Amino acid sequence: MAENNQLTRFFGGSPIWVIVRLVVLCVVVGVILAALGLDPMNIFTSLERLVRSLFSFGFDAVGRLWSYFLLGAVIVIPLWLIMRIANARR
Repeated sequence: MAENNQLTRFFGGSPIWVIVRLVVLCVVVGVILAALGLDPMNIFTSLERLVRSLFSFGFDAVGRLWSYFLLGAVIVIPLWLIMRIANARR
């Protein structure tokens, strides 16, 4: 039982719940990065391409970033609220 408490303390909660949250967050971040055109195998080249395209698009890029922000907020804000509610119960 003491080992389970140490594992729970290390993970910051139930290990299974933490792993599920991490998997969901990884998928969400992966979708967002894919929408930005980032490639995990070539992350630095993809980031450079993203920065160059942001400069070349000018103000259109700001609109795109805003839409990406809103798209991400649809997922992130409810997840954050769920995590806050789940943490408040402890």
